[in-house]
Amino acid sequence: MAAAAAVAIAVVLVALVAYFVVRDQLRGQVDSALQAQATAVQAGAGLQRPFPGISPSAGGPAPYGQAVTVDGTVLGHEGPLRLPVDSRVLAVAARGAAGYMTDIHANGSHLREIVFPYPVPFGGQMVAVQLARPLSSVDNVLSDLRLILLLLMIGAIALAAGLGRLAARRVLAPLAEVADTAQHISETEDLGSRIRVRADDEVGQLATRFNTMLERLQSSRAALDESVQAQRQLVADASHELRTPVTSLRTNIELLLADEHQLTGAERKRILADVVEQSEELSALVSDLIELGRGDLPSDSIEDVQLDRVVAESVERAQRNFPHIHFVADLQPVVVEGMPDRLGRAVNNLLDNAARHSTQHGTVEIETGPQGVRVRDHGSGIAPQDLPHVFDRFFRGAGSRGRQGSGLGLAIVRQVAEQHGGSVNAENAPDGGAVFTVRLPAIRPAGPEDRSGSGRPDDPRLTRGPEALA
Repeated sequence: MAAAAAVAIAVVLVALVAYFVVRDQLRGQVDSALQAQATAVQAGAGLQRPFPGISPSAGGPAPYGQAVTVDGTVLGHEGPLRLPVDSRVLAVAARGAAGYMTDIHANGSHLREIVFPYPVPFGGQMVAVQLARPLSSVDNVLSDLRLILLLLMIGAIALAAGLGRLAARRVLAPLAEVADTAQHISETEDLGSRIRVRADDEVGQLATRFNTMLERLQSSRAALDESVQAQRQLVADASHELRTPVTSLRTNIELLLADEHQLTGAERKRILADVVEQSEELSALVSDLIELGRGDLPSDSIEDVQLDRVVAESVERAQRNFPHIHFVADLQPVVVEGMPDRLGRAVNNLLDNAARHSTQHGTVEIETGPQGVRVRDHGSGIAPQDLPHVFDRFFRGAGSRGRQGSGLGLAIVRQVAEQHGGSVNAENAPDGGAVFTVRLPAIRPAGPEDRSGSGRPDDPRLTRGPEALA
């Protein structure tokens, strides 16, 4: 409608201009012929009839003419029509008004008339001369022109409306598709719908950006659903794992609250030791659950961390906790981005796991470098059927049953590695034992400025064993 209205205004303006230009041109030719003959009449020797005319190339003589005295007497006329005489004609005859041109109607004919004073009296009287030409041919041409212009305007407006509708449909179709897709998503919550990009124009760019927004929303929703599912699974697993130590702890406490004569001193002491052990196990399990539930790293807590220094501190801690294990560390200086406490927790879990699965007075090897952290024990290794599941929550393989642990330590290791943009892998060594590798994206090798003020030797290659505590 807007396109049709704009074209209609333009076409009407053009038609009006064309019509009035043609009209002025046609009437101007008639006026020029009348003025040329009036000049010839005024230059003549008298009011002889017929009035002096002009050449056919200039339009020829006017077919109608007459002379009128001041009192309104028509001295003579040419042609079959008598031209009307009014006060204006008499005023020109009396020299009270200048000559003029006008349109008149006489006996049903449309005429163009010029009235001018004759320069000298005729028979002692002042005289005005009237000359007239018919406008029928001009009127016929203008009538045909009006019809043609009207048809052209109607056709142009109809064509503009049709083309405007086609163009609007082409432009609005993608917008309608966007609206339909948005409505479909609001009704079904299906973020998998996409808009087909038809062209690289403004509407195409809108569709592309809308699709990009849908992809981000879909990814965010999938991540949210996955997080919610993980939290639900964590709660379900935690409730299952907590039930056993809580039930056992409650049973032992009820035994202690029973009649003291039913328990001997040795039995009471054994039960109290079980209560302490179960409390520690429950505390460790809750701590691991809290660690797993921490989620992503807060951006304001990320810093440059010297990984070899974090591992060295974990080695010292593991040596204190497992004095019968020989820890051999080969620590190349390297800096990563992350949180030192979480990286330390992951390394602690790896070392604790390696120590528990090592033989008495066994050796655990630790390496750091641009590839990350590598921990190897010399125990019995991991059963092939357990390898795909060692990093699952609450998973405890056949070799772990009977040992202390919640089954969350290696799950925390995987979570920390993934949060730092890395990965973790477990495999069996060819000559026995298990190898755990945590790959982290390194920023750069640690330089002297990273080691300054650490209170540790510049050479990070450390060996820790039972004799180190002496």
